[in-house]
Amino acid sequence: MLSAELLAAEEIHIWQATLDVGEEQARRWSQLLSEDERERAARFRFDVHRIRYIAGRAQLRMLLAGYLDASPTELVFSYGPNDKPSLAAPAPFFNLSHSEALALYAVTRDAEVGVDVELYDAAFPSRGIPERFFAPDEVRALRALPEDRQPRGFLELWTRKEAFIKARGDGLSLALDSFSVTLGQDRPSLVRTGWSQDEPGQWTLLDLSDKDGEFIAAVAAKTKEWRVVRYRVATFQSN
Repeated sequence: MLSAELLAAEEIHIWQATLDVGEEQARRWSQLLSEDERERAARFRFDVHRIRYIAGRAQLRMLLAGYLDASPTELVFSYGPNDKPSLAAPAPFFNLSHSEALALYAVTRDAEVGVDVELYDAAFPSRGIPERFFAPDEVRALRALPEDRQPRGFLELWTRKEAFIKARGDGLSLALDSFSVTLGQDRPSLVRTGWSQDEPGQWTLLDLSDKDGEFIAAVAAKTKEWRVVRYRVATFQSN
């Protein structure tokens, strides 16, 4: 278990972890889960997906327990209308995302937060998908890029939009073309929503993409500014 973590106002902590932990580790970590989490794990058809689910939930519990100075098994999650998990106050806000074996966790003290990550694939078939789902201004910005840059640009837009939706807890109920985000790694932002002129100014987006280009990621929170961003690779004891 991690030692107790301090989380100051206007801070966001980003944790990176692996979900490929092996059968024996998953068996031990499954003891940290609630009964409903273990039941869900058992429903996965393939072992790799079951192990990754257990690892994702167990590491989330250990991570949050470190902030609360509690036992991972004591944490009781509640779920919003679109299944966004939360803990009762004064617990921190948090969100998680994974792509294959890579997981990112975002934790804040004072603001709703969402995170999304996608492994980069230069061969991703993005042709036609933006035109169908993204806002017109996003499509124009994406198609203005050189063709070999467009797969990465697509994932930049996708992860930023998903992070915003997850922070709001909207799930699939919020149409992707009803709001716009900027493209490019310099200070991404929410620039428009179809329901409020004021909401874009209430949110901050950050690009978390790997500098080596292995994954594209973004985080969004309902705050005007973050004072500190901490990014760490999570390591957990096997017991």
